[in-house]
Amino acid sequence: MTKLDLLAFGAHPDDVEIGMGATLAKHVTNGHKVGICDLTKAELSSNGTVELRQREAERAATILGVAARIQLSLPDRGLKNASSKQIAEITAVIREYKPEVVFAPFPVDRHPDHGACAKLIEEAVFNAGIKRYECAKQLPAFRPKQLYYYFINGYEHPDVTVNVSGFMDKKKEALLAYESQFVKSVDSVDTPLTNDYIDVVFARERLFGKEVGVQYAEGFMTSSPIVVSDFLAGKEQYNET
Repeated sequence: MTKLDLLAFGAHPDDVEIGMGATLAKHVTNGHKVGICDLTKAELSSNGTVELRQREAERAATILGVAARIQLSLPDRGLKNASSKQIAEITAVIREYKPEVVFAPFPVDRHPDHGACAKLIEEAVFNAGIKRYECAKQLPAFRPKQLYYYFINGYEHPDVTVNVSGFMDKKKEALLAYESQFVKSVDSVDTPLTNDYIDVVFARERLFGKEVGVQYAEGFMTSSPIVVSDFLAGKEQYNET
């Protein structure tokens, strides 16, 4: 099994691409292995079919250079009531792929599944490091170094930003792979996603970029304080404008 450097979880296929598609593409370009784990197949979505959404997800993963895309097939709109067995399945993914850094949706979001997903990932990250915790597979304990939250629909002042100025084209291409979700057609149901949603996402990343002096940035919240050895030893980029 491929060990991953970054592993991003989403409630539905397209969540990760919305929040941090450019960040994944940048890390792939830098030689890192990244993965996406979708908890559900989004079977209750207003547009498209499960089969089509899966094909779109695979295409988006190829565009971003994702090394592994995992589908857990948990029930759409059922994440809030996930069982201990289902949490163990998520924990097994973390232990199996051993990511250094894990990502989840920011909990404050208009879609309840996104907040529920965040809670499940918090549980799984903690469980993964407990030696005596039994997950869905017989795997040794492993604890990622950090858990970050990415934004889908919400907006907060981010704790951390990633300069993705050279990777927004990849992000847009990956999002447009989900034609059933983002492209309005004669037969499509009118949803927030079919009403210039990609433009709204780009405006957010442009604003994040402006705040740190770059063209585009994707923002993240931290689950715990970030430790630096000292304030002059790192490679932090400061906004001098």
